[in-house]
Amino acid sequence: MHNVTGPIAGHAEGPVWAAAWGGLRWVDAAAGDLLTLRDDGVVRQHVDDEFVAFVRPRRTGGFVAAGARTLYLADEADGETRAVARLGDDPGVRMNDGCCDPDGRLLAGSMAYDSAAGRGSLRRIDADLSISTVLPEVTVSNGIGFTSEGSQAYYADTATGRVDVFDVSDGELVDRRPLVTIPSELGAPDGLCIDHDGNVWVALWGGSAVQAYDDSGALIERIELPVAQVSACTFGGTGLGTLFITTSAQGLDPDHGTEAGSLFAVDLGVRGLPTLPFAG
Repeated sequence: MHNVTGPIAGHAEGPVWAAAWGGLRWVDAAAGDLLTLRDDGVVRQHVDDEFVAFVRPRRTGGFVAAGARTLYLADEADGETRAVARLGDDPGVRMNDGCCDPDGRLLAGSMAYDSAAGRGSLRRIDADLSISTVLPEVTVSNGIGFTSEGSQAYYADTATGRVDVFDVSDGELVDRRPLVTIPSELGAPDGLCIDHDGNVWVALWGGSAVQAYDDSGALIERIELPVAQVSACTFGGTGLGTLFITTSAQGLDPDHGTEAGSLFAVDLGVRGLPTLPFAG
């Protein structure tokens, strides 16, 4: 494992690999910035919002990004963003993590700024920008991802301490059940990704690690990080064989002097899945 960037972000989150924008992109969330890894360093693009939660590629090019309570579209990989939909009006609630499903619909989760119980949700945004609620009364809606054949989805509401699994039936998430409960002393489940074999890789906030579980919930891999607040992970690079991991300096002093806020990478001999794009 190596530190790719050094501690350049306050709250790095949501890494995603897409050839359309040349590789890896993630967010410095509270700064409202999109970060893109180039051969010559990291390029920042600001979104005019108090917060930017996550970003995903679009099928037609460009990207979709979730601000605090606003959805943005851009038509080119590094294009200007424009607001296209409101995702909420409560100033105490913001968007958090999300992904696209195999049908190209965006699944976007939210949470209260103070993490109050039940104030978040998981919603679905269709290509025509219509919005529906998938899961109401979520506390900290976090990582979500689909298996390669699209028949199952994994999901973490961080406050539960669990990673849950859904079956996918006619595009709907059904039969929610726990895959694994993570002891609180090991951290809390945050962002996640799924590899080609159907294993789920989970960032452990407060736990200084990423852990991987197979489809029975058995622990199969543990990657330790030199900082506590591990926020998310994704596969990218050549053959999607590198696991990129974001970390956060949220709540630390500006002169914290640690590697928190860095992007890390590790090659594991494991292959990830291509990023599912937004159809809108």
